Amino acid sequence: MNPNYRNLALWAIIAVLLIALFNLFQTPQTRGAASDVPYSQFLQDVAAGRVKTVTIAGARISGTYTDTSTGFQTYSPGDPSLVSRLQDKNVTINARPESDGSNSLFGYLISWLPMILILGVWIFFMRQMQSGSGRAMGFGKSKAKLLTEAHGRVTFQDVAGVDEAKQDLEEIVEFLRDPQKFQRLGGKIPRGVLLVGPPGTGKTLLARSVAGEANVPFFTISGSDFVEMFVGVGASRVRDMFDQAKKNAPCIIFIDEIDAVGRHRGAGLGGGNDEREQTLNQLLVEMDGFESNESIILIAATNRPDVLDPALLRPGRFDRQVVVPNPDIVGREKILKVHVRNVPLAPNVDLKVIARGTPGFSGADLMNLVNESALMAARRNKRLVTMAEFEDAKDKIMMGAERRSSAMTQAEKELTAYHEAGHAILALNVPSADPLHKATIIPRGRALGMVMQLPEGDRYSMSYKYMISRLAIMMGGRVAEEFKFGKENITSGASSDIEQATKLARAMVTRWGFSDKLGHVAYGDNQEEVFLGHSVARTQNVSEETAQIIDAEVRRLIDEAYSTAKSILTKKKKEWIALAQGLLEYETLSGEEIKQLIAGHKPARDLGDDTPPSRGSAVPKSGSRRKKGPEPEGGMEPQPSS
Repeated sequence: MNPNYRNLALWAIIAVLLIALFNLFQTPQTRGAASDVPYSQFLQDVAAGRVKTVTIAGARISGTYTDTSTGFQTYSPGDPSLVSRLQDKNVTINARPESDGSNSLFGYLISWLPMILILGVWIFFMRQMQSGSGRAMGFGKSKAKLLTEAHGRVTFQDVAGVDEAKQDLEEIVEFLRDPQKFQRLGGKIPRGVLLVGPPGTGKTLLARSVAGEANVPFFTISGSDFVEMFVGVGASRVRDMFDQAKKNAPCIIFIDEIDAVGRHRGAGLGGGNDEREQTLNQLLVEMDGFESNESIILIAATNRPDVLDPALLRPGRFDRQVVVPNPDIVGREKILKVHVRNVPLAPNVDLKVIARGTPGFSGADLMNLVNESALMAARRNKRLVTMAEFEDAKDKIMMGAERRSSAMTQAEKELTAYHEAGHAILALNVPSADPLHKATIIPRGRALGMVMQLPEGDRYSMSYKYMISRLAIMMGGRVAEEFKFGKENITSGASSDIEQATKLARAMVTRWGFSDKLGHVAYGDNQEEVFLGHSVARTQNVSEETAQIIDAEVRRLIDEAYSTAKSILTKKKKEWIALAQGLLEYETLSGEEIKQLIAGHKPARDLGDDTPPSRGSAVPKSGSRRKKGPEPEGGMEPQPSS
């Protein structure tokens, strides 16, 4: 039955029940307009000639008055002279058989209806309690959903870029296909597998592919589905979930975002005995309680393994952790091939170049890149998706959407152009920096302008020379403003540069040991996870004297970077001015176009194309590997409103 019709029927039954109860307990005098009068008063009215008509039904007498339409009713004690008195006063007499309605069908219905309705409502709630979760009184039922072929079958062929993770999970698939192969040699398959990785790397898809490869039932549930406001509901749902799994064994249970229920016990502000911890305790018991021959594999995913309870990670529970990192350049190319299966591509689209230009992108980011490219091609009325759409979509994801409607004065454009040109000149002349990808003075996101650098490849560490160079690049915008407009006319546009430079310099001093005065010691705040992954009250573990030295060393690094930026811009003043003028003319320049301008050549552009020009990638064919994705090296912040 449709849930809406069920609710409507329930409310209709409740309304009928209330009406029946109202009629049942209603007094006779309130059922009509007749007033109840004493028998003596009735005799006086008859003697005075005020009674017009009388209806006698056994001992009950009702009638009307001569001077008003208001009726009356009374009860006769069995007076034999009543009829003669009425006849003497010419009162119209009506006689009816005595009946109180209790022997009629309607009377029986009225008397038994409340009991019948109460019994029906009780049966309704009992059936709801015995049915699945989400119904009335079904709080303790599991919310785990069983994915079937109707939801789409996913296999390892649909997962790319995580080859190592797939290899770790192939053993799980083999066990689900042929458990006797392992059991006859005394081996035990891991009962729980924890998928660890940043958001968007495909942990959920990987778990579904395991079920698809093994062709077994797949139950999925979120960690937050266990926790409710009612005490004991979470533990009851855990028990019910494992009961369902045992009935469908061999099967897979997948818990997404398990950190919502599996955090350290005793870490909450409300004490240790809360609903979440009861749920976790029940989960621990169930995981270590089911037998190995039941063929139940528990897979969970999280991007915060540091906050999980140690008892959850011990052997016998989640005794295998599979890391699902962001893909490298080879993995990104494979992921792109999966997502462009149904996208018509132009011949000039090179997935290797796209993969090389998207370091730090997760699988979800790459899927979004392909989708944005297809949408751009559709908006431009193209039949094929070209490399230009991929480049523009990549810039939109990295730097934000263009805000061409933002009204900037000529003075603001000039300020932004010289600011961004300062960043770009520094990036081309410092000892170690990533290649320039693009410079623009078109507002993007929250910035008025931006210089984007793309690393040569995936990098997993940064050298001291590289970090010093980054500090100098960040200072290039402020130095450019000072050189062009004077120190008294510098703006707040470098606020983001200063903030990023301060964070990097402080990390160099307190975490990475790049200070001779402080040595190779880690300093900083106590960041132990207490509540929701962060401490409520952080305590500093350094002395006041050491804190002063840290501040002095941070100041020294930034001052040295500022001096380096001044020196380079002084030597490269001609190139800096030429680049700023080029930005004012073209608004957006690619890395190759910047080099052409500095060399004294104008960028070659197709003036007949009204779409944004295709920018050649400034990324070399090979290089070192980078861990993090690209970050804008300086962005012109908008001026604060007064």
